[in-house]
Amino acid sequence: MTERLPSEQEKRRLEHDAAKVFMRCYEQLTGEPIRHIWHNQPIKPDVSCFLMGERLDIEIAHLYGSEEEAQAILDQGISLNTQHALAEQESIDDINARLLSALNSILKNKSTKHYHSNRVWLVIRNAHPSWDKRQFEQHCASIIVPPDSEFEQIWIVADFSGQSGIVRLA
Repeated sequence: MTERLPSEQEKRRLEHDAAKVFMRCYEQLTGEPIRHIWHNQPIKPDVSCFLMGERLDIEIAHLYGSEEEAQAILDQGISLNTQHALAEQESIDDINARLLSALNSILKNKSTKHYHSNRVWLVIRNAHPSWDKRQFEQHCASIIVPPDSEFEQIWIVADFSGQSGIVRLA
């Protein structure tokens, strides 16, 4: 299979959309105003906004359950590393175990990175249609948030459009 990478423009669009969905859900949940998304250069973290008038940087990740899901969302395809990781996830038959494995893998990977920010949150947008807020809340105790991450808070957008809301992991 030929490796096709998401274009930078497509990646930015997905990050922007994920940030918009998160911000809408966060404001509905807390009543705290969160506004104005812009992309950072260099892109660590991905986007920034204002939370109650103060700058907040957000690192965005997407949680996929299968290679087909990722390719359906990413018009340009996925990297070989992502294909390999998703193939490992797909070998896990139990849907809840797959959720935990995929999510813990993202958390572990993101916690090793360093960000040019005084205040950064991680927002993970779920793209798997079988997972929703209920599953994330049910399995919160089994989700491993590395203690040495630079993230002030970690949130899950529980479904792709944010209809079921968000869940705070840390």
